[in-house]
Amino acid sequence: MIRTAAGWCVALPPGGQDQGMRVTMTSAVARTGRTNEDFTGALPTAAVLVDGAGIPGTAAVCRHGVAWYANLLGGSLLGLLSLAPDRGLPELLAEAIERVTDDHRDTCDVAAAISPSAAVAVLRLSDGLAEYLVLGDATLVLDRADGGPLVVSDPREVVISRPYASALEATAEGSDAYHRVLRELRANRNQPGGFWVAKDDPRAADEAITGSRPVSELAGAALLSNGAARIVDRFRLADWPTVIALLASSGPADIIRRVRQAETRHAVTPDDATIAHCTGLGEA
Repeated sequence: MIRTAAGWCVALPPGGQDQGMRVTMTSAVARTGRTNEDFTGALPTAAVLVDGAGIPGTAAVCRHGVAWYANLLGGSLLGLLSLAPDRGLPELLAEAIERVTDDHRDTCDVAAAISPSAAVAVLRLSDGLAEYLVLGDATLVLDRADGGPLVVSDPREVVISRPYASALEATAEGSDAYHRVLRELRANRNQPGGFWVAKDDPRAADEAITGSRPVSELAGAALLSNGAARIVDRFRLADWPTVIALLASSGPADIIRRVRQAETRHAVTPDDATIAHCTGLGEA
């Protein structure tokens, strides 16, 4: 792993018939003095991004915290990807969730609604295919050599949250009424008809958005946390083809810089922002 101006560049060697890929990663904490609750990492033929969910009160039920959960989940998933290349991505994510849950089941209230959780995005090269998985509000973008980018996202949390948004905006933050609305919203998490995230139940992995594309059709890919994807879905500073072009020309750090500027301009609370940009898919 090599430090660059754009972040961390992983120069990956050939990896069997799938060869390898180059991954440039940048992760920026929301504010100085806080802990980054995102994780990203890569293997010769895989990249993982985990976007930890920070919820007020988590410390009361889990002594480890969201950053610990995101890093342990991401590290466990990378390890499983390296050791079990023939197993499906949902199966590997389910095992990673179970491992992390077991690591703090005896010390923390893992089933509590405010215990640590995370969104996950995975890209893996296998047998000439680029396999992908998205669970929660992370985003994965496949840069198709012919045609526009294929954007893979999980819209269920956004859809479920809409009816609650106006109630939260009209209620004083931190009040009993505000927390009641939040509890009602969170009751939809990891439930049939609701939205799904990595938390304490490995069965959530079966609800992930998955698919594959031939590696030969792709020029690259990008995995983005919710904080980084704001450049498109919140601030409308660019569309996804422009994001792909910016990643190629100036790297992930420039995307995050633009997001930070927009957060300041619109007085929006910053979020941790992380991008893994994968290029040279299948190349030696």
